Amino acid sequence: MALIDNAIYVDGHRVATHNTLDETFEAMKAHNGFAWIGLYRPSEAEVRQVANEFSLHHLAVEDTLAGHQRAKIERYSDTLFIVLRPARYIDSDERVEFGELHIFVGPDFVVTIRHAESPDLARVRHRMEETPHLLALGPEAVLYAILDQVVDEYAPVVAGLENDIDEIEDQLFDGDPEVSRRIYALSREVIEFQRATQPLVPMFESLQRGFDKYNVDLELHRHLRDVLDHSLRVVERADAFRQLLQNALTTQSTLVAQTQNDEMRRLSETSLAQSEEVKKISSWAAILFAPALVGTIYGMNFTYMPELDWAYGYPFALALMLAMGFTLYRVFKKRNWL
Repeated sequence: MALIDNAIYVDGHRVATHNTLDETFEAMKAHNGFAWIGLYRPSEAEVRQVANEFSLHHLAVEDTLAGHQRAKIERYSDTLFIVLRPARYIDSDERVEFGELHIFVGPDFVVTIRHAESPDLARVRHRMEETPHLLALGPEAVLYAILDQVVDEYAPVVAGLENDIDEIEDQLFDGDPEVSRRIYALSREVIEFQRATQPLVPMFESLQRGFDKYNVDLELHRHLRDVLDHSLRVVERADAFRQLLQNALTTQSTLVAQTQNDEMRRLSETSLAQSEEVKKISSWAAILFAPALVGTIYGMNFTYMPELDWAYGYPFALALMLAMGFTLYRVFKKRNWL
């Protein structure tokens, strides 16, 4: 059912509650108060019914029907159209779930159109009904209370993201191979959180200028400044989270590069050691090959060979073998192969 709560307030007190929009519209004519209509994922027909009754601007209605709007505030004559991006932290999945809330605020009405579980507008209504002096200030007071609730619900999100970042910092130096994937996933959530929170500051500043122009009660000014302070802290934390994740990603890249460099150095050292061994083996093989060559030649059984019948042929062959081996040894030694 799209219609969650539907009431008329006079001097800060609920004077009528109706089950249908038609009944509310009829009752508004009989009371000098304002209507607060809460809708949850309404149909196009229900949105247009409300739009026709309160003469909502067609561009704002189109934004509401299309959905997926950025956080913003727009004024159409005497009606404010506000889009908020509430969020909540799902601890079991370690993720942030973002919603969308559209608010129409006019001289005698507030219409909230919620597209997600967050924020808890029933809590807002209950709190306002317990403070009739604040609710008596009119639709602007309801707008303040909704903004306050949305900003307050960012606090668990900030705590959850902070905890996730702490865990990532631990994973970085534990060599967890999945840490890069988690950093990227968390970065996307932080960026989305920034998109939801950063427009709040200019929105509040715009509201303050409008409150001055339309002579809104001073008490609401004070409450709005308090919510602005809270939103500034949330925005600063979101900015800090993004910077921390960028630093974590840089650190991860550095650690991966360092690990790769260490591995390459180890492989290079191993390859160098193997090369030295090959040099030694090749050197000794060459040294031993020289006398083997001479001995092989003189070991051939030919009738006519140089110095075969020479009295000093045998000592000469031995000397030649030693000389060649010694020469090769000196050459390899000089080249540091041995």
